[in-house]
Amino acid sequence: MKLSIEGMTCGHCVKSVTAALAKVPGVEKVIEVSLERKQAEVSGNPQPAQLIHAVQDAGFEARML
Repeated sequence: MKLSIEGMTCGHCVKSVTAALAKVPGVEKVIEVSLERKQAEVSGNPQPAQLIHAVQDAGFEARML
């Protein structure tokens, strides 16, 4: 599953988004969070709404791709 992430500006932001996504039930692995592409990819079977909510709780905007 891929998400578009808005608001990341540095490596710390990437770490925050990675940690938030890793806590979502159903996420097996956070494959990548890219500052350059403003995207994240996870594997597993999480609920898309929970992924978006987790990113928003970390202080960023997200939508499914």
